[in-house]
Amino acid sequence: MKMLTVSAVLAAISAIGSPIAATAATAHNVVLVPGAFTDRSSWDQVAHLLRKKGFKVTEVDIPLTSLEADVAATRKVLDAQHGGAVLVGHSWGGVVIGEVGDSPKVKALVYVAAFAPDKGETLQALTSSGPPTEGLKAVRPNEKGFLSIDPAAYAHVFVGDVPEAQGGALAAKQKPINGAAFATPATVAAWRLKPTYYAISANDLMVPPQAEAFFAQRMKATTVTLQSSHASPVSHPKEVAALIEEAAKRQ
Repeated sequence: MKMLTVSAVLAAISAIGSPIAATAATAHNVVLVPGAFTDRSSWDQVAHLLRKKGFKVTEVDIPLTSLEADVAATRKVLDAQHGGAVLVGHSWGGVVIGEVGDSPKVKALVYVAAFAPDKGETLQALTSSGPPTEGLKAVRPNEKGFLSIDPAAYAHVFVGDVPEAQGGALAAKQKPINGAAFATPATVAAWRLKPTYYAISANDLMVPPQAEAFFAQRMKATTVTLQSSHASPVSHPKEVAALIEEAAKRQ
């Protein structure tokens, strides 16, 4: 696992806002996959920063009805890209990009506080291997088996490092996920095939930071640790955008 130095991250952050150099070594397309309990708008700040740099950015609207449906929605967006792409997943989105990332169009994978199962692994097994986090304790099923976070706990457990009003707004539009998706085994594990990058959220109350570090180490990812809640694309967009830019430029 390669750790980015603080100076390298800061340099990339300070460069946000300047047009990227048009080189053949840069992947100009970025595809952003959200996690559960949120929607594609969670990527808006990161997408804005990357577009200012000259990247073509697409935020995927995954249905969260099944892993297969989320993979299909992401593959459709990826297939529409012209040229190579960096594929990015937050949280549950890490499972999705692991399934889709074997596409020849994908030049690098970026995981942001994300699950990264190996072939045959399920989120159900991964999340039950230790005591439940404060965030998982706040997850509630509805009568159809879809899971969501208790709105009263959402701002604290999901994005506790943004202003309360912003956290409340995110809670109001959270998107539930079909609980059955957590029992679906991974079949590809594209992180074994492509260059990988990982942003660990050190203050995550949804996914244990130790689990994120395990995923990053297992895939030998270039890694940065952010003093962030689970929703680092919302609370630390500059740092997340900088890591994605780093992945794009190294291709």
